[in-house]
Amino acid sequence: MNISPSTQTTLQLFGGVAGVLILASAIGALLKWRVAQGQPNSVIDNLNARVNAWWVMVAVIGIAFAFGKGGVIVLFYLISFYALREFISLAYTRRGDHHAIAAAFYIGLPVQYFLVWIEWYGLYSIFIPVYAFLVLPILAAVGGDTQRFLERTSKIQWGLMICVFCISHVPALLTLQIPGFEGRNLLLIAFLVIVVQGSDVLQYVWGKLFGKRKVAPELSPSKTWEGLVGGVASATALGAALYWATPFTPWQAALMALTICLMGFFGGLVMSAIKRDRGVKDWGSMIEGHGGMLDRLDSVIFAAPIYFHALRYWWVP
Repeated sequence: MNISPSTQTTLQLFGGVAGVLILASAIGALLKWRVAQGQPNSVIDNLNARVNAWWVMVAVIGIAFAFGKGGVIVLFYLISFYALREFISLAYTRRGDHHAIAAAFYIGLPVQYFLVWIEWYGLYSIFIPVYAFLVLPILAAVGGDTQRFLERTSKIQWGLMICVFCISHVPALLTLQIPGFEGRNLLLIAFLVIVVQGSDVLQYVWGKLFGKRKVAPELSPSKTWEGLVGGVASATALGAALYWATPFTPWQAALMALTICLMGFFGGLVMSAIKRDRGVKDWGSMIEGHGGMLDRLDSVIFAAPIYFHALRYWWVP
């Protein structure tokens, strides 16, 4: 059976990720056996739950990749749907917002992904930040409820912005026409996910091992300067090492990885601030060990649009 170079590279990336997960599973099982001696242990059990959830997430992404562009768009459409649902469920809304919320779910969301599907960049890049942002307050105003109106409409707009507009930039990477990289755009998504999610994990590990000075204790007590510097530096090195799967040279891959890691970190910080404002620890409980969909995607949300536009500006003629 002939395997294209693109498919071969993708399989190599998934093979590498599977190798890391096998090692993590083995370490988790060893800790459970030797340290916890088979008894409940909150730290070790949480670690194993996170690793198991990663197996499921990697499998889902792999299945979506197998179906190509259609599979990836459907996957991120569903991710946006559940993320928006989590966001709206924590936002303060009233009966007068029902039309605006319905428009966000049943018009804004599908239209944005349809525009990505037909690759209409001129419209999907402004559809939500221009047209949806104008229409949603109009629909809320028609509801006739002025109590905390600005706060309510802002939250619906912000939810649509981060849960749909920002996340849709991940499948939109498939629409970029990069000379010499045709037919390999799935690897752009793989690079983004591996580097940003790898940065999250490495920041956690560095923070646990060496973390002392907290970055923003009121927003996220677990984030430390040692974790930030060590995790971002490690993930930047990881990105540079993956240059062979991208259109980048090694230093370009490192610079791109550094950019999206920093955006991912600030994304996590912003989303933590929102959670603190709402008085919750997690956005939900959809993914065992990780919290909700937004808990897992907060870094990708802020990194994806910057990554997309950097690629489009410098690599697309």
